[in-house]
Amino acid sequence: MDFAHDARTEELRAQLLDFMTSQIEPAEELFEQQLAAQDDPWAWDTVPALVELRAETKRRGLWNLFLPGEAGAGLTNLQYAPLAEITGRCALAPAVLNCAAPDTGNMELLHDFGDEEQRRQWLEPLLSGEIRSAFAMTEPDVASSDATNIGTRITRDGAAYVVSGRKWWITGAMNPNARILIVMGKTDPDAERHRQQSMILVPRDAPGVTVKRGMEVFGYDDHEHGGHAEILLDDVRVPAGNLIGAEGMGFAIAQARLGPGRIHHCMRSIGLAEKAIELMCARVEERVAFGRPLADQGVIREWIAESRVRIEQLRLLVLKTAWLMDTVGNKGAHTEIQAIKIATPATVQWILDKAIQAHGAGGLSQDFPLARAYAGIRTLRFADGPDEVHKNALAKAELRRQHARRTAEAAR
Repeated sequence: MDFAHDARTEELRAQLLDFMTSQIEPAEELFEQQLAAQDDPWAWDTVPALVELRAETKRRGLWNLFLPGEAGAGLTNLQYAPLAEITGRCALAPAVLNCAAPDTGNMELLHDFGDEEQRRQWLEPLLSGEIRSAFAMTEPDVASSDATNIGTRITRDGAAYVVSGRKWWITGAMNPNARILIVMGKTDPDAERHRQQSMILVPRDAPGVTVKRGMEVFGYDDHEHGGHAEILLDDVRVPAGNLIGAEGMGFAIAQARLGPGRIHHCMRSIGLAEKAIELMCARVEERVAFGRPLADQGVIREWIAESRVRIEQLRLLVLKTAWLMDTVGNKGAHTEIQAIKIATPATVQWILDKAIQAHGAGGLSQDFPLARAYAGIRTLRFADGPDEVHKNALAKAELRRQHARRTAEAAR
């Protein structure tokens, strides 16, 4: 068993680390200042600092690292994992590399399920970074942890579909450059439970689309990456050719989209946890309480040791999951994808909590990135499915596996 990265991955890691430390991280403060000075606080991708960094990313060959095949960098999930971890250290980095959610998942969806015209009209400008997108699935009026509850209707009317419903927590949709929404709704409420849903492309500026408000996360509006919108779809008419795949494929497409999305979140979260440990260690070495540095306190050392152990365990599980996705496919890696989705947000949340505690009141403030990071990682315990749904499904699979094992042993 070889734990070393291959030569290609090491080469890209070195390039990306240099880019991060020399240009991306130093530009964070300037980006925030320039964004605050703009007339539209949601139009983050027009900020000069980001525009310049994205041009430099393309020049360095670090663009679209997330997407396998000719359309992207041609990397496997295992190769991309340590690169995504690096980007997790800085909130600006995923956008700089065109590897930010929800665009990554939408690009993968269009790449895998879109037809030639849909890819030409929407995937190509997304890949080039000309436009942004949003994925509209979650709804306020139903328990969206069960995706089959979705109430938005997609009704065929001649050469068009009419879309009506209400969505919220639609990440990135506050950005005026989010030109396209991928909307999940029901085309046939009487079909089998997992065949009722379909996905359709709805331009953000289509008549009947109203972006009502931005949602806040623990008081943060997340304007620096396009926010989270509540959207009303009132009899929105779009061409029938905007349907992705066939009617009834929506649930299956959603599951295919969420697999890579979940592991990308986990990869980046590990980088965030590493940053939190660095900040915690620096803080406790410089602060003195009761006559000695905080770093000499036993409880602080326990936090640091436990953080290191937990992050190493988590990284191995995520890398194993990435390897399985490459070798047996997303379906074959389903159990491990669920496991990392359960483990990662909770583990990183614990590490961030200790880093905040080590910083004292400063950890709660805007002077450090920890409070905002905590709000973001807490969100991941809902995004792409809440903890409880994944735990229930994982337990059911384990019960089936153990039952099959006992049955086979009894037969022998």
